[in-house]
Amino acid sequence: MKSNSLKTALLHLLQGAMIGLGAVLPGISGGVLCVVFGIYKPVMELLSDPLHAFQKHMRMLIPVIIGGGLGFLGVSKILSFFLTRYEAPSVCLFVGLIGGMLPSLFREASQKGKSKGAYPALVIAFVVLLGLLLGLNAVSVTIAPNLGWNLFCGFCVALSIIAPGMSFSTLLMPLGLYTPFIEAIGNLDFTVLIPAGICALLTMLLLARAVNTLMDRYYAVVFHAIIGIVMAATLVIIPFSSFTASAAGCVLNLVCLAAGVAAALLLDRFNRKYAPEE
Repeated sequence: MKSNSLKTALLHLLQGAMIGLGAVLPGISGGVLCVVFGIYKPVMELLSDPLHAFQKHMRMLIPVIIGGGLGFLGVSKILSFFLTRYEAPSVCLFVGLIGGMLPSLFREASQKGKSKGAYPALVIAFVVLLGLLLGLNAVSVTIAPNLGWNLFCGFCVALSIIAPGMSFSTLLMPLGLYTPFIEAIGNLDFTVLIPAGICALLTMLLLARAVNTLMDRYYAVVFHAIIGIVMAATLVIIPFSSFTASAAGCVLNLVCLAAGVAAALLLDRFNRKYAPEE
């Protein structure tokens, strides 16, 4: 029993680290990873009713929260380095990770049965977000970070947790705020982290109950809309121009894509094998 408990705790720690990692990485949503790992509902219950949910899911949530903090803070300096030096291969790895998670997302979306509005919701969400992101990318905007924009960064981080598929990088990158925010996290700049953290916490507490209600009532529709969001956000960040820059660069990008897909599929297989039953 102790061995199983330790294995489960380590699994949740790893999942938490991946969620924290996903919250920082471009194009990946921490909320999507919560869904993939089957811990989205307990997290939403924690945000909607902290005292009751923490007692109910304490064994799961403690290692997840610890792992999430480690993943969120620990990866920022490394991420900043790789995005600066090896931007295209790094993004291709992230795209592969997201692509490899799609089968598990579709499996999760069908967990509570089918709905007539599910696939229309997927298509509408895909088209709307793709149009929005392409429009933002077409407008070159650079904003100097300040207190107000730090609060906005926190709001976007909260959205990436409570609204699976909504990666905060897709909102911050077109505004030129993503790299300064990631650098602030890596350098533990509390003038940025404190206001962003307070805003993120307040946003999650205020919106969690509404999102939870939507998931309870329209699970299949909401989840397929989430998949549409994930697909659109992923398509936008693919560095297509880098594939034609050089043969060596194209091969490296393809290898990174394949590695990302393989890693995601292996992680999903590991999760299904060792995750405890609800």
